[in-house]
Amino acid sequence: MASTLAEKIIAAHVGWEVEPGEIVVTPVDVAALQDGTGPLALMQLEELGLVQAHNPAKTVLFIDHAAPSPRKELSNAHVSLRRFAARTGAVLSEINEGVCHQRLVESFASPGDIVIGADSHTCTSGALAAFATGMGSTDVGLGIATGKTWLKVPETFRVVLSGSFPAGVFAKDLMLHLIGRIGADGATYMALEFTGPLTAAMSMPERFTLANMAVEAGAKTGLFAADETTRVFLAGQGREADYRPLAADDGAACARTVEIDAGALEPTVSVPHTVDNTMAVVDAAGTKVDQVFIGTCTNGRLEDLRIAAAIFKDRHRHPGTRLIVTPASRAVYIEAAREGLLEVFAKAGATVTGPGCGACVGVHGGILGDGEVCVATQNRNFQGRMGNAAGFIYLASPATAAATAIKGEIADPREYMESRDNQ
Repeated sequence: MASTLAEKIIAAHVGWEVEPGEIVVTPVDVAALQDGTGPLALMQLEELGLVQAHNPAKTVLFIDHAAPSPRKELSNAHVSLRRFAARTGAVLSEINEGVCHQRLVESFASPGDIVIGADSHTCTSGALAAFATGMGSTDVGLGIATGKTWLKVPETFRVVLSGSFPAGVFAKDLMLHLIGRIGADGATYMALEFTGPLTAAMSMPERFTLANMAVEAGAKTGLFAADETTRVFLAGQGREADYRPLAADDGAACARTVEIDAGALEPTVSVPHTVDNTMAVVDAAGTKVDQVFIGTCTNGRLEDLRIAAAIFKDRHRHPGTRLIVTPASRAVYIEAAREGLLEVFAKAGATVTGPGCGACVGVHGGILGDGEVCVATQNRNFQGRMGNAAGFIYLASPATAAATAIKGEIADPREYMESRDNQ
């Protein structure tokens, strides 16, 4: 039987061919908690008398959502993670090491893995051909303790990508377009499998962006085949031995297919307060913006920072618009510093923060004031997401965010890219 990528990964773990809708109990390769949801999972394990890690080397506790901690309650949550790691031998990713999803793809997730995390954007690791999915804290806690979890085998929603990105259009614009097209519930509990000629040409950071936001369409995971680009990425992380080619079988059945020609896209934003409320940047242009935030697990990678820095070079943020830049991991931060990107941001008037989730989750690092508008490269613009239900969040690519910071209002990045090309 021809199998989709999701079916193939799950079948390899349980030992038989699986079908959509089937409930399975499967071994887990990587299990992750972060400081927002992790303490609840550990508390449940305490109550169950299961303070243990079945595979300590692949059990990772991340302190990233409030890093460094802005108040004592969160500091106490961090203490609980540190104590569990010390007691069980689990891996502790400390403050400023980076966002869990970026750290997972850098150091832990591999093609063919089953990865579970108590965070909905765990699906980011699907770009490495891992079945990576977010779960509730208790489910992940039990996965840590027992090395197993349960899954319903998802149907597959195939997204066929062709063409090439026009100037000023990036993977983020493509994903916002897709979510706007199919809706926030358009792929509920399905595996979004990205395929087509464009995927082979995509960089790993572009693939991470698409996989990261699969959950914003309701998907259980977002998946790419593991190919030469995957191998080169893993080799760059010192993990080439973790690579193996992996793809769906030809002729594998899927529940739905959508085709997108990237050449027909244009810069896109999501408008408050839902991710699927999308429009072209040109239609939102002129909206006054109080803050721009570039970073997060969606667009805080080195490639994203390079895109933004190319627009900011020899330019300055608008005096009425704050600018915050947060690299996704320590590795990204160090390389961005080596390349001079952080200096470009500083000269442009940005506040460059340490690696972590920062302003995205509304705990610290850029909480909005009442009525303020923020353009952010994150994955969600829900009401209250950045710490204030009276704030307004627009989602955009790093290029659109950079152009907006310069102009002080939502701006088309092509205006700045074209003028740069003519200089």
